[in-house]
Amino acid sequence: MNATLPLIGPPERVLIIKPSAIGDVVHALPVLNLMRNHWPTARISWLVTPACAGLLEGHPQLDEVILFDRKRFGKSWRSLSAFRELSAFNRSLKSHKFDLVIDLQGLLRSGWMSWRTHARARIGATDAREFAWLFHTHRVAVDPANQHATDRYLAVAEFLGLGRSPVEYVFPTTDEDRRFIEGLLPVDEPFAVLLPASNWATKQWPIERFAELVQPLKDRLGLRSVLAGGPDAASLAPVLPGVINLAGKTNLRQLTALLERANLVIANDTGPMHIAAALGRPLVTMYGPTSPVRTGPYQRMESVVRTGIECSPCLSRKCSLVHHKCMRDLGTDMVLHACEQQLRGDQLQTSLPVIG
Repeated sequence: MNATLPLIGPPERVLIIKPSAIGDVVHALPVLNLMRNHWPTARISWLVTPACAGLLEGHPQLDEVILFDRKRFGKSWRSLSAFRELSAFNRSLKSHKFDLVIDLQGLLRSGWMSWRTHARARIGATDAREFAWLFHTHRVAVDPANQHATDRYLAVAEFLGLGRSPVEYVFPTTDEDRRFIEGLLPVDEPFAVLLPASNWATKQWPIERFAELVQPLKDRLGLRSVLAGGPDAASLAPVLPGVINLAGKTNLRQLTALLERANLVIANDTGPMHIAAALGRPLVTMYGPTSPVRTGPYQRMESVVRTGIECSPCLSRKCSLVHHKCMRDLGTDMVLHACEQQLRGDQLQTSLPVIG
């Protein structure tokens, strides 16, 4: 399982299947970087959902972004037009004539799509679920319980003969995106980006605690607070008086440009948090039900604040004890102390090569 895949010369057409979510796509970016460094002439495509496409469209290391509209295709059983679109999508996978497919999602749907390409080499990992491994020609041994997601993806890169380093993140952010963000912010005023939303209710640090941070960030650390994220974060703005509200006003590339400029990022376990970690920004992130070992900010454990109570991590979207104690017991003072450490650079790991 750990042997290097024998390739007769570099592949000509490569497909990465990692449709979602934002954090997972970020974790997989180092694999793309290694591919491009080792296979400069290969045509590399990435299959992704529309919600995550902003991390890849216009990417300097990609030749093509293939959109997989799960919501649209999910209607194919009751919509003739959606059925036709799904059929055309399936046919197009074969027409690309990929000779190598890397399924980093490891689910039935992604395994099926890898098989539909008819590529001779279809690589998956041993943590693939829902019988996705049936569609793979090669499986790479990983340890999902004790390995970070990025390390699991790098194991696949090593299997392909690409090695594991350097671990670099390249984003498609442009100068136009940066100018857009500059137009929304006060000139030369240092700021902290707050990311209070999350797709799991159990991962959300109470919004009232975020509100309690706004004035101390200004008084003690000299940082204006900026609310960022999607429309779900925008609804939280009334609870955060005094913040600059950019929630729902940026696309993914513009959000990345905002995080590039941030003096500090304070976030729940959420996709944009992983962008901030990849950019090497000073970061504080609150963890409760999820495991920072498996899906935390990569090689940035010093940025994680957690209680460590016995039932955490439970990996559950619902708190079985109905108390959310793992998040509620994280006090504002604890988070502010972590913020001060980050701004001083205490234990901040700077050896990880990161580029934006």
